[in-house]
Amino acid sequence: MNVHKRTAAREAADMVKSGMVVGLGTGSTAAYMIERLGERVKEGLEIFGIPTSDDSEDKALKAGIPLTDFGAHRRIDIAIDGADEVQRGSLNLIKGLGGALLREKIVAQAAKRFVVIVDGTKPVDLLGERAPVPVEVISFGWECTAERLAACGARGVKPRTDRAGSLFVTDTGNMILDCHFGPIEEPEKLAEKIDRIVGVVEHGMFLNMASEVLVATPDGVEHWEP
Repeated sequence: MNVHKRTAAREAADMVKSGMVVGLGTGSTAAYMIERLGERVKEGLEIFGIPTSDDSEDKALKAGIPLTDFGAHRRIDIAIDGADEVQRGSLNLIKGLGGALLREKIVAQAAKRFVVIVDGTKPVDLLGERAPVPVEVISFGWECTAERLAACGARGVKPRTDRAGSLFVTDTGNMILDCHFGPIEEPEKLAEKIDRIVGVVEHGMFLNMASEVLVATPDGVEHWEP
C-alpha cells in the first residue's frame, strides 16, 4: 500500500502553487508529500511551509523547503496531512496516532484548504470503528481527566507510551490518553463533552474540517469531497 500512498501524497503536493503558505502534515504519508515538495522547490517552486511537528520540520529542512510561522502568516493557503480514520460522506476524521494532533488541528483550522491523504484501509462508516480517539491532556491530574473521559463512554483509557515503554510526551510537552469509544454515532456531541473536561488540551476528532480526501487504492487515487 505504500506505493499507492506515495502516489496520492505526490498528487496532493502537486496541488501546491508558487506563492502559497503550506501546512506540512506529520506521519508516513505526509513524509512522501514533503519529499515531493522538496523536489518541486529545487525545480523553482516558491513556497513557505509551516510544519505540524518537530519531525516534519526536520524533514522539510532536509528537503530544502523554506519555513515560516504564524507570527509572519496567520493564514495557510493549503494544508496537507494524513488521517487515521475518515468517515465516508462527512469526511470527519480521527487523527493523532502519530502524536501531533494539537499542532495538526491548529494548522488545519488556519488553512483555507485542508487536503487529507489516506490509503484504502482508513475509510469507515462511523468514526471509532478501528481507531481510538487520542486526547491530549496536561500531565497534572491526568488520572482525574481519564476518569471523566471514561464517564463520556470511553473504555480502557490509557496513557500512551513510546516504544521503550516510557510515557509518550508530545512536542508541546503534554500526554496523550487513547480512548476507545467504539463506533461513534454522534461525534459532535462527544466532542462537546470532551471539550468541557478540564485538563483536556485537544482531541483527535477533526470534524467538518477536510476540504478534500485523496484515497489511495490499487486502482488509482480517488478524490472525495464532503
